[in-house]
Parts: sequence; C-alpha cells; structure tokens
Amino acid sequence: MNHAIGTLRRGALVALLFTLLAGCATTAANRPAPDVPARHTAAEFRDLRIAYEPDPWEGFNRSMYQFNYYLDHYLFLPVVHGYEFITPVFVQDRVSDFFNNLGEIKNLTNSVLQLKGGETGHTLARFLTNSTVGLGGLFDPATTWGLERRPEDFGLTLARWGVASGNYLVLPVFGPSSARDAGGLAVDGGISYGIYTLADPFRSLDESFTIEAGVATLDAIDTRHQIPFRYFESGYPFEYEMVRFFTRERRELATKK
Repeated sequence: MNHAIGTLRRGALVALLFTLLAGCATTAANRPAPDVPARHTAAEFRDLRIAYEPDPWEGFNRSMYQFNYYLDHYLFLPVVHGYEFITPVFVQDRVSDFFNNLGEIKNLTNSVLQLKGGETGHTLARFLTNSTVGLGGLFDPATTWGLERRPEDFGLTLARWGVASGNYLVLPVFGPSSARDAGGLAVDGGISYGIYTLADPFRSLDESFTIEAGVATLDAIDTRHQIPFRYFESGYPFEYEMVRFFTRERRELATKK
C-alpha cells in the first residue's frame, strides 16, 4: 500500500510539474528575448549553412528555447551555484561519479538493443569496475584503466534501426533535441524508472518518498552542474540557429559510431 501511495504521489508531482511548465512557457513566450552582447555581427553568418536548417516547429522551439533560458537563469543555475558554493569539490566529484555510474545501466541496455557486442562488454566491464573497485560508483577507476565512458540512449537505438531523426524540437528543461530523440528520452526514463522500482532501496522506510525526492533533486542538480552550456552567453546574434545546427550535427555523428 505504501508503495502504491508513493507511486501516486510521484505521478501527481510529475503532473504538477508539467502544468507549471506549460504556464511558465506561455509567460516566457510573451517576454522579450534576453539582450545578446554585441560581440559579433549578423554579417558574419549571412551565408553560413546554419541559417538554412529545416525547422518546421520554429515558433514553438524559439519560445521554448527562451523559456529554458529563464528557467535556467532564475531557478536551475542559482541552485547549482549554491550547491557548488557549499559543497567541497571532492564531494561534487563523488556525487557526479555515483550518478554517472548509475547511468551506465542506460548505456548498457541500449548497447544490447543495438547489438553492439564490443560496446556491451566495454560498458559492462566499466560498470562492474566502478561498482566494486570504485566503491559503489563513488570513484571512477575504470577511466584511468582505459575503460572510458561511452554514452548510449534509446534515440541512438532508434537511429540504429533506421528511424529518422524527425523535426528539430526544443524540449522544456531538457533543451535541444528532435522528435526521435524526445521519444527515446521517454523510453530511457521509463526503463530507468522500472529498474529503480524493482530495486527501490528505500521502500521499507517511512519517509521513502521524501528520500526519493531528495535523491532525484540531487541527480537533477548534478546533471546541470556537469553541463557547461549556458543559454544566450555565446555573444552570437544567431545562437538559436547555431545550437540547432550543432545539435543535429552532433547527433548525426553519434549515430555513425
């Protein structure tokens, strides 16, 4: 019964989050774009390929890109900066290594689904090494020993089996993506949730929901902490177009590995 109540609470929390995001997106769409430092001019980009990338959902995408800026600037980054200020770098690194090690389960699952035998063995060896010698993933000796991280996701799995990327899409919170990768993100999230539900190390505790929410929050803070990208800090008047172009190029290269 307690587990069922916890599931209902998580569902309600997710529903509330998306309701708030929808309202905030509408508000952000009506705000003026942030000022871009005039370090570059439009003439530099007039004939570049970035201006001609297909973007059928551009109106929505630009609004969402701007919404993500405000969410990042006024919520995520202040929290991340506070976390970085009060947390010693050594502890930050241990948190990052721990969550990165958990992420190897997603990498392993998708390597299997893509029938990549070598990648599967490599990722499994990395996960087992860091989970044992690395004290439950708190350290990353695998990288030192030549077992570097090889990210995989269900979007790449779909690409492996011939699914086209589809239209460019800027997601709330998650940022630049595509129709295919958005679907892949949902599947990866479902797989991770399913695995966690089966394990659920906090199931027997009275405050299991509070603990789970705290772990999820720390995971979100650490994820943003590890991403150096900042919206509207490039100084380019066509940052949106550049991000769109490089997002597509990066994913295209990733599908050819």
